[in-house]
Amino acid sequence: MSQYYKLGDQTLWNPSNGASRLFMRQVILYEAEVGLVSGVGPMEADECRIDPVAFAAFADALLGWHGRTRHAVMATLSEGFVATVLALAEKADIEVNWQTAERAESDHLKVSGPHAKAWTAALRQKVRELTRHVAP
Repeated sequence: MSQYYKLGDQTLWNPSNGASRLFMRQVILYEAEVGLVSGVGPMEADECRIDPVAFAAFADALLGWHGRTRHAVMATLSEGFVATVLALAEKADIEVNWQTAERAESDHLKVSGPHAKAWTAALRQKVRELTRHVAP
């Protein structure tokens, strides 16, 4: 069995029930953390509708939140969910504000240049790799 995450007529993701269940539980958790609804609707008859406007705002807020997180355990725990959300946003042609995350990283490290963007570059790479796994 699998479930479908749809944006309009486009299927963004068709994960197994287990992966979908875990993702949906994390959606609720991170909605509370960033203080925004995600735009990820309820799962009904193995189908979930995603609101593109709310999801875009959520993805941006989540990326910004993750970029400001400097607690090693929190960053590690959240990285997989953040990458999954960003991969879904990419598949939906939703642009996120990577500059906010890069600025947060630069401010935290108090440096500029290529070293200041290593974290966001690694996350971007993870999103690119994960995008192949969220294929419908």
